[in-house]
Amino acid sequence: MDLGIKNKTAIVFGAGSGLGQAMAIALAQEGVKVALAGRNMAKLEETAKLIKTAGGMSFCISWDLANLGMIDQNFSQVEKELGPVDILVNNTGGPPPTTAANQSAALWAEKFQEMVLSVIAITDRAIGGMKERGWGRIITSTSSGAITPIPNLAISNTLRASLHAWSKTLSRELAPFGITANVIVPGRIATDRIKFLDTARAERENKRVEEIELDSLKTIPMGRMGRPEEYGQVAAFLASQAASYITGSVIRVDGGNIPNI
Repeated sequence: MDLGIKNKTAIVFGAGSGLGQAMAIALAQEGVKVALAGRNMAKLEETAKLIKTAGGMSFCISWDLANLGMIDQNFSQVEKELGPVDILVNNTGGPPPTTAANQSAALWAEKFQEMVLSVIAITDRAIGGMKERGWGRIITSTSSGAITPIPNLAISNTLRASLHAWSKTLSRELAPFGITANVIVPGRIATDRIKFLDTARAERENKRVEEIELDSLKTIPMGRMGRPEEYGQVAAFLASQAASYITGSVIRVDGGNIPNI
């Protein structure tokens, strides 16, 4: 199926590994020119090699989401290298495990800037050009905790849920301009982030990591973890011409794991 996005330009954040890398590769496979954004240039270059091997085109750019003052400069650099940005994939790193109570105001403010304010400011920079061209795709990757809060991930649950409300509101404002805004939510996808969280939980509960993994698999109707490429392909579809009537939605890629409707 031709997704109709060949030669479009995308920025994918957190593209050096995990879900970000999977989304970047999936877009590149459709002929999209992909700006790989993140803090670890070595990892971004690894993703670039994978894209090049597959015949795709990419550009690596060092981008610290906490530094809001660099947004315009970085955007201009991407536009110079690859052209106007048509597809924006917001994908921020996850905060450390925390309870909801007794976290410092400074920590909440720091993570809000990294995970929410940065996404809003970057998107605001992108939508001007999208409006002029009458076409755009904004895809925001969050977490299942934004729908069903995950114990001991209070900051992540709270801040990512705010992005759901923002994306829905934004989608209604941008729809008349041919721009869609959607959220994509991972369940248990086999990434280093999941390994990190399972290890932390095992230490808290004095269990082996293997026990935690087995317990988690029992909650997934499909009986397995998702593959990163499965997540990436959903993001590529949401960026496509075929998805032009999908906006303001929250798409779960979870094997049926999230229990509520």
